[in-house]
Amino acid sequence: MQHKLNVNLKLSQLPQIMKAASFCFLSVLTFQANATNGYYTLGYSAKDKGTAGTSIARGRDALSMATNPATMLQIGDRLDLGLNLFLPMREYTVSGAPSLPDGFSPVIGNIPSCAAPGVAPCQLPLSIGEQNIESGRKIFFIPNIAYVKQLDDSSAIGLSLYGNGGMNTTYSGGTANIFNPNTNQIQTSEGTLGSGRTGVDLTQLFVNFSYAWQFNEKLDLGVGIIGAVQAFRAEGLAPFANNSLQADKLTNNGHDFSFGLGIKLGGVYQATETLSLGFSYQSEQKMSRFEEYSGLFAEGGDFDMPASYTLGLAHDLTNYLTIKFDYQKILYEGVPAVSNSVQNLVNGQCQDALNNTLFSGSPSPASGPGCLGGKNGAGFGWNNMDIFKVGIEWYSEDTTYRAGLSATEQPIDSAEVNFNLLAPGVIEYHLAAGLTTMIGEREWTFFGMYMPSKSVSGTSLLDPAQTIEFNMHQFEFGLSIKW
Repeated sequence: MQHKLNVNLKLSQLPQIMKAASFCFLSVLTFQANATNGYYTLGYSAKDKGTAGTSIARGRDALSMATNPATMLQIGDRLDLGLNLFLPMREYTVSGAPSLPDGFSPVIGNIPSCAAPGVAPCQLPLSIGEQNIESGRKIFFIPNIAYVKQLDDSSAIGLSLYGNGGMNTTYSGGTANIFNPNTNQIQTSEGTLGSGRTGVDLTQLFVNFSYAWQFNEKLDLGVGIIGAVQAFRAEGLAPFANNSLQADKLTNNGHDFSFGLGIKLGGVYQATETLSLGFSYQSEQKMSRFEEYSGLFAEGGDFDMPASYTLGLAHDLTNYLTIKFDYQKILYEGVPAVSNSVQNLVNGQCQDALNNTLFSGSPSPASGPGCLGGKNGAGFGWNNMDIFKVGIEWYSEDTTYRAGLSATEQPIDSAEVNFNLLAPGVIEYHLAAGLTTMIGEREWTFFGMYMPSKSVSGTSLLDPAQTIEFNMHQFEFGLSIKW
């Protein structure tokens, strides 16, 4: 069962479209947030989010092209404007006192995990104070816009702008015990990592131009060319300067931008009058490097966007009820900056600059492929994600009601807690609901989503006497208007 909604859009409307697109672009870059499946958003349009992101086999509005461009043939001409309110709650807790107290003078060779000179690198510990810190900035506004035009009965084009997701933390307060090379003593300093306010800010924006065509009576196909923009900022990471191949390109360099292109392929197969099957594939997007953070991310600041693919179905149980299933896989392991382990700092792949200097007696920079910014540079240690979604739609005379559930396993191992307190993308479940109705002459869609609390804890790699735990839960609400 296909629901076609037709709107005649004139060329005179293009200025308004462009103004809305500009607003979307600037707002997405200004208001960043964590996403929910790692750093990918669950879905894009308000209708799709109302069914927990199920959208591959059945398009409901113009922004459905973001998940499957082939669905554009199902929706007619339309322009959709949307705005989401995102409320992520993130915190970390450290238990266990720092193993080396303030004023202690460490002796090389007697520090945990430190071997004799020439045998293995000696990683001086960075101990976080026993504390519980919540991340600031808990309110984010995320707009989107999409326009689809039917060229004829068998083809359509579309243009959309939307945020893919991102990650954001801002930790103020707290303390950490770090080594001061000027005094050769451990000192207690302000901030999560002993360098003041600490956090990261990653935003991803897509500009998607798509084309769909009817291959035969059963099969619709689509392709999208996707331009991507990323903005990134890190602060408070100075204590890792001795582990970076480019210490001046590690932290506190403001926002840096990277750009790239990718493609999205999709199809919808109408198996029966009531059953449709869908698939989509988004390529890995090769991005330009973050030059200002080439001493942080692996391969000199490389931070590509991972590939993903999705399979799904939509089945009309009655004329008034549809059930939908999607399976999605996100290939984070294809992006070294995301998947490389933080353990590369201490497993022999990085010779710490401070200890190089202490062992050699003269200034010597960090060296080795596992150092920050190196070929195998330490990252977040994320795994690939398998995501399962189910949604239902019930149609009354003038209102469509929706509900959905998404489930996955978060991508972070307990051994990777040190860096991931900066990016705790650990949500596993999404509970969603929504509706579409007419208000005046406009079609309005609303949705709400709750993501229950999830925690990950593990032993600190830099101070085995400590346990780091981070936790997050989230809410999201949104609306869209068919213009």
